Formats: sequence, structure tokens, C-alpha cells
Amino acid sequence: MTRVVVVEDHPVFAEGLVALLSDLPGVEVAGVAATGETAVELVARVLPDVVLMDLRLPGMDGVQATARITASHPQVAVLALTMMSDDKTVLAALRAGARGYLLKEATPAEIARSLEAVAAGQVVFSAAAGSRVLDALASSRVRPRPLPELTERELEVLNLLATGLTNTAIAQRLFLSEKTIRNHVTNIFAKLGVSDRAAAVARARDAGLGA
Repeated sequence: MTRVVVVEDHPVFAEGLVALLSDLPGVEVAGVAATGETAVELVARVLPDVVLMDLRLPGMDGVQATARITASHPQVAVLALTMMSDDKTVLAALRAGARGYLLKEATPAEIARSLEAVAAGQVVFSAAAGSRVLDALASSRVRPRPLPELTERELEVLNLLATGLTNTAIAQRLFLSEKTIRNHVTNIFAKLGVSDRAAAVARARDAGLGA
């Protein structure tokens, strides 16, 4: 039996959820809360398997309530069920410890499957929420450093070379002597296996430098 607490401040929607869950085999509604504060207290008292959590709540919102619940009761799975699908809200809910994220347009079958999944320790997303998570991960992925054979200073000098600056101008920009810049340029040529400035600039631009 999967025991579920429903957290929803809209009475009609809450009633609909309770009716839906009550009709599902193997599911028991352990309680209903209309605020984040009440949800935290209720979960501590009844210790359900899953909390079906609205995120837009009066007072303590659903993200805050999720963080409180998952910190105090890590064995309780929180499944967000909300109208909000923006990147900030989706990621905030996940950082707070939610194991799933559904939109309120989800069908009864989707809700039932998601409850079963998070109760079993899996992570579930609606299609819209899942795409937002993938986009956020892609945008935050660390790009590999270009031309790793060069030192940070050599890479800096090469980048300035690729923008068209002379050795004198680079020296002034970096507050170094022209001799030091010439030494860096010589080392860059050797490490890149090129013989002149034009070839070095071409390698730099291929690596995305000089913009």
C-alpha cells in the first residue's frame, strides 16, 4: 500500500486528486494539506510514502516545504504537481529534493504511474519538465579548455594574437615586457607545431579564440 499526502491549496482540485487517488488500487490517501507549513507538520505525523506537492502555496511555498520534508524525512518521496513549468521553478524543486515533476495537465494514468515510480525510488518528469532539465544541464556543462597543451598565459597571448594585436600591444595589455611576449610566442609556435604567426592565428580561430 502506497500512502500519499496531498498538498494543494485549491479545494476543488484537492478534492479531485483525493477522489482520483482513492480509486487507485494500492494507494491510500494519508492526509491533505493546503499550506506548506501544514504539509511539513502532517508529513512528520503520518510519514507517508509519497507527497503529491503543489508548488504555489500561501506562506511557505511548495519548494520550501519540499526542502523541509526531504531534509527531515529522506525516505519520503516528493512528487511536484503544479502549473509552473519555467526553468527556475523546475530546477528549484529538484534542488529541494523532489523526485518527480508533473504538470497539472497530466492524465490520471500519468499521475498513477509517477506515484508508483517515485515510491519505488525512481525519478520522473513530465515531458515539458524533462526538456527543461536537459536544457539546463546542457547549458551548464563545462566546456573543455581549448588547446590544453598551452599554459593559461600562453593561451591568453594567443587569444590576443588572434584578435590582431602586435607583440607591443599585447605587452602593454598584459603589463609585460616585449621580450616576455616574444618568448611566449616562440613557445606557442613550438607547442602548436606552426612556424609563423598566420598559422598560429588559424589554429587559435579553429579553437574558438580571437572573438
